[in-house]
Amino acid sequence: MALDSVEEILDFAIVQEEKAAQFYTELAENMAHKHMKEALLGFANEEKGHKAKLLRVKEGEQMLPAEKKVLDLKVGDYLEDATPSSNIDYRDALILAMKAEKAAFRLYSDLASATDDPNLRSVLLGLAQEEAKHKLRFELEYDAEFLKEN
Repeated sequence: MALDSVEEILDFAIVQEEKAAQFYTELAENMAHKHMKEALLGFANEEKGHKAKLLRVKEGEQMLPAEKKVLDLKVGDYLEDATPSSNIDYRDALILAMKAEKAAFRLYSDLASATDDPNLRSVLLGLAQEEAKHKLRFELEYDAEFLKEN
């Protein structure tokens, strides 16, 4: 799929944020861990905030430059894929979330490199860093719950 204009890039990113919000909402519905359910719903709201930011950019609003680079523990890089299901367990939910955030980070990084518009590039790189923060949160949770020393 070729994205040839700022408008097409923004429209594509907006749809991806809608999908991400829906993903986290559905994942939260299947989560028995209360604190993780709340965290997932919080991430759904953040994705909705990303969509709102993209809509503002589409309307011509200028955004602040990207934040500094977020640490990547790469925990999710070494885990087998998990499959979404109605009875997903906590571990698999974390794996799904880590991998989804990694994909979102790559998407925004790739979209940023595909545009010549400096404001849009800055916005996309900022969103990439926000997705990296989400991934780090899931990695830290996974580390605390499943990789801690006995």
